[in-house]
Amino acid sequence: MMTGSTSDMHQPLKVVASRAALLLVDLQEEHRRDQRFLAADYETALGNARKLLIAARASRIAIFHARYVRDFEIVPPRPFEIVGPQGEPHFSDPASGLTAICPEVAPRTGETIITKNEASAFASTGFEADLRSRNIEWLVIAGAWTEACVAATVRDATAHGFRVLLVKDACASGTSHMHQTAILNLANRLAGGAVADTAKTAAILSGVEAPVWRLEHLVPFRFDATTVSALYEAL
Repeated sequence: MMTGSTSDMHQPLKVVASRAALLLVDLQEEHRRDQRFLAADYETALGNARKLLIAARASRIAIFHARYVRDFEIVPPRPFEIVGPQGEPHFSDPASGLTAICPEVAPRTGETIITKNEASAFASTGFEADLRSRNIEWLVIAGAWTEACVAATVRDATAHGFRVLLVKDACASGTSHMHQTAILNLANRLAGGAVADTAKTAAILSGVEAPVWRLEHLVPFRFDATTVSALYEAL
């Protein structure tokens, strides 16, 4: 089952560098070193995220790096939260060393690091205020996992009035099918925002106009396992 078409929903987009920010969400070592949380095609996503960083740095666009650190001293275990055998965090344990941001996309001096205890980067005190102080309109988002922390951040960004440019091939999840489904689910309700690949997004970050997928009406895609990949590729 597939309804909707991507071909008639692409529009040119050009952003003002001073009103755009790049946010990389949870591009951490645990997604390639912790067997429980390996992300599929993670090296590709990291490579693409690095290209976005290079473009953003060249254009002096504001850059934010979010990382998930599940610190029970700051936020105690929640009801029903799964913990380790000794009561330690089940994931993003600060004692593990795997919460480190991958070196390919490591922050540089002047770039903001957001350390969060929640899925969304907007749960971090001060992030929204920082964006508003910079008069940011467009938030370019990539990271891991697509249906989890990336999705939570995208939805919060939209709810707070920021336009989101979601970079589909600079995100990753547990499997490619999980990732593609998450991107389509986000696209189905990405009011005011856009979806593009790394090449087009890097061009936009460099000040060039490029065609991106834009939502024109809610839930344009109704898909199943046989149509997910084709719709994802056409975004």
